[in-house]
Amino acid sequence: MRLIPAIILSIAIILAPIIWIFVPRLMSGGMEEGFAGTAIDSGARIEIEMLSQQVEDLQIRLDDMTQEMAKLAAAARAPIAPMPGQTLAPAPGDNGATVFQQNGQNDIIDAYAQVVLIANRRDVNEGLTIAGPSYLTRVFGPPREVMSDDCEEMTNPRLADKLVLEDVGPIRVRMLKPAADSLRRVFEEVRVTDPDLYARINTAGSLCVRQIRGTRGRASTHAFGLAVDLNIDGVLDTLGDGKTQLGLTILADFFKDEGWVWGASWGREDSMHFEVSRQKLDEWINAGAL
Repeated sequence: MRLIPAIILSIAIILAPIIWIFVPRLMSGGMEEGFAGTAIDSGARIEIEMLSQQVEDLQIRLDDMTQEMAKLAAAARAPIAPMPGQTLAPAPGDNGATVFQQNGQNDIIDAYAQVVLIANRRDVNEGLTIAGPSYLTRVFGPPREVMSDDCEEMTNPRLADKLVLEDVGPIRVRMLKPAADSLRRVFEEVRVTDPDLYARINTAGSLCVRQIRGTRGRASTHAFGLAVDLNIDGVLDTLGDGKTQLGLTILADFFKDEGWVWGASWGREDSMHFEVSRQKLDEWINAGAL
């Protein structure tokens, strides 16, 4: 986070001399060449005054950022003091260097469970498309001859033979084998990249062979063993409010890289829901995995 003000300050330092030197010249040059003495119209005067005020504002911001950077630099040089509930202890063989031992609350880790607005949620699946009930049924047939509003066993022989019940990192799922393998790859990337987030991942379910509520015989992606519902710390998301846990927004990037669609982009936002995209599904079919 400290790099951000440093970058802003660097840009401001570069731009400030240019603004101070060239803007006044441009103003005076414009008045001398384009206008003669008092012949400057009111519109030009307003524009010149606005530019002048903007230059002054930039100088004030530059001074503020300079002071802020000085404070940050002083803080960086200051000895590390333990926070309440935390201790400092020397690491063995660290030649006198100290390491921070976490015994109390960690604001960064706890932020994973915070509920935030989903930025640009309509675009989070750009480049990917959903398979959809019609496509899945056309390719595989229904997952079960007769479906109700309750979760029941899958009877489709092509799919049932490929169902597995496995641990895929932090959770246990029942899904089609290619989907479970894919999910395991996603979580392994999360584990390596962000082990704190990995430890907080929980699930609200995967396979559920039933019809979509309010429909007659339409099966969701969950019914085909190609979707999973996730959350942070077992806290369920509120459906359709356009918000989600911060940890899920981070997970969404890993899922997109693996070719999964995030339910946050749907008309009725469902940010706990992740399902295999049509592109990924076609890849598995072409490879003979399904």
